[in-house]
Amino acid sequence: MGDEQLDRQDTVTAADPAHDREIENLVIVGSGPAGYTAAIYAARANLSPLLITGFQDGGIPGGQLMTTTHVENFPGFPDGILGPDLMDRCKAQALRWGTRLLEADAEAIDLSQRPFRITADGRTIAAQALILATGASANRLGLPQEERFWSRGISACAICDGATPQFRNEELAVVGGGDSACEEAVYLTKYGSHVHLIVRGDQLRASGAMADRVLANPAITVHWRSQVADASGDDQWMQGISLKDTTTGSLRELPVRGLFYAIGHTPNTRLFKDQLDLNDAGYLVTQPGRPETSCEGVYAAGDVADAEWRQGITAAGSGCQAALAAERWLSHHNLAVTVRRDNVEPQEVGEPKRTAISDEANFDPSQLWQKGGFALRKLYHDSPNPLLVVYTSPSCGPCHVLKPQLKRVLDELGGRAQGVEIDIEADQEIAVQAGVTGTPTVQLFFNKELKQQWKGVKQRSEFRLAIEALLAVPV
Repeated sequence: MGDEQLDRQDTVTAADPAHDREIENLVIVGSGPAGYTAAIYAARANLSPLLITGFQDGGIPGGQLMTTTHVENFPGFPDGILGPDLMDRCKAQALRWGTRLLEADAEAIDLSQRPFRITADGRTIAAQALILATGASANRLGLPQEERFWSRGISACAICDGATPQFRNEELAVVGGGDSACEEAVYLTKYGSHVHLIVRGDQLRASGAMADRVLANPAITVHWRSQVADASGDDQWMQGISLKDTTTGSLRELPVRGLFYAIGHTPNTRLFKDQLDLNDAGYLVTQPGRPETSCEGVYAAGDVADAEWRQGITAAGSGCQAALAAERWLSHHNLAVTVRRDNVEPQEVGEPKRTAISDEANFDPSQLWQKGGFALRKLYHDSPNPLLVVYTSPSCGPCHVLKPQLKRVLDELGGRAQGVEIDIEADQEIAVQAGVTGTPTVQLFFNKELKQQWKGVKQRSEFRLAIEALLAVPV
């Protein structure tokens, strides 16, 4: 399933029966399997939940599964499913049953008054009940040269950046000993000439199946009792890392062009750490086996309260628990204002339509969004409009998040700008010529000149303002 599933308008609209309500029944903060599952259950209970997806603070919408390749242990997918595709399906299901999404970061949460107050997207939202599904963020090593080589050899997401041209046929390294580290090491063997797995201890913490794959793979070397001391290189790219033996303290150099972190996560509790009980590791404290937090009417779901299991399926289960508990609490206190459905059975979502790769036969010079090198060359040379070029890779979760936002910008501009998607795996030469060092990368061209470049997920308004500035300049 591709990101085209996400093109439907999913923000609150005036036609929504709950749009004008001053107080929301239930606000869910955070997406991912916990947030979307909670939204599905709450929406089916006719609570018309508002889900604040998050955008950049603490990760991207969809959570950690957006940076995962094949999920092989989520029930119902016997052959596995890509993490971003699974989250696309969860999002589509939540929308189908009436969830309303606010694609923004929650900026503040006030639990000192009732209804609760959540600040997001420049407005304050009142809510009778709250589900916190804010997840956890990837940790960094804090190397002396980390900032210098970040996105120039060092990355926290092998799934996002592994296909980058600079990593192809080069020696690469992954730090960590859990499932994520093992998965990323195996994934990177598709691109690198050899992969080095750096493990602090003398055994892997990964599941047996993942550990077996790593140890049986001749393209992976495990460096036991080792930790990364620093990185080195030139002004353009990282060239190697220093490894410290955790037993003897001795140092040795390892020539690698890529270093990928898979060293765990920190729970995203900044917005409410002084208002709710947290344990010593910073995770939300809940009642044993239940989603209730230390504040009545506030529930936790997913990794923000799970320091032990941290699986997609356990996150989804906790989202179900949180929604059911919130529904019962709202009903018990006569706080729920349910909505009436126009259609008892909502319209089926169906399979998404993927963007076809443009060629001489199907290329349309007026189309807002196209894909592939043919369309890029034609529009670059012939189109009088500003041109957004987004460089993606098939398993890049942030790309899933960004592409629908770019398409909405083009729709809002009414044909005054166009966009092209370049798959850096299918069009490697184009990515090399463009100097792409990671995905997603967006470049803005006008009159055959590169005007601006962005790396990673940015707010939709940032792209629109840049294009509008070009349109305002007389040609």
